[in-house]
Amino acid sequence: MFETWMFALLGGVLIGGASSLLLLTHGRIAGVSGIIASALSADRSGRAWRLAFLGGLALTGLVASVVAPRAVGSPGASMSLVAIAGLLVGYGTRTGGGCTSGHGVCGLSRLSSRSIVAVATFMSTGALTVWLMRSA
Repeated sequence: MFETWMFALLGGVLIGGASSLLLLTHGRIAGVSGIIASALSADRSGRAWRLAFLGGLALTGLVASVVAPRAVGSPGASMSLVAIAGLLVGYGTRTGGGCTSGHGVCGLSRLSSRSIVAVATFMSTGALTVWLMRSA
């Protein structure tokens, strides 16, 4: 059976492959928050590939939960808390000019200075938060 690191490696390969394929075929960055915002906008150009990409994300999660439920895990919080967290993340991505997937996966691979600053900021903020929570 797969070990945890194998699931992480497989997930990384799938994310990297999907973002590379999107860049090669459409010339677009796989920043999920931007894809969602554009899919929901009034401008219909490019909506089909965006909906297909988002559908692929959802379908992959569904297939993984059926095929390898241990890889997905169980929810760690109530759905209302997850919804609130999702809204806060959405707000943060709009104010921060992109999401972690866009900056971390796509921006760093393109050596984007904006993404390097963004990733350094959210990684150090995350590390500081963990340190503060564990030392309290």
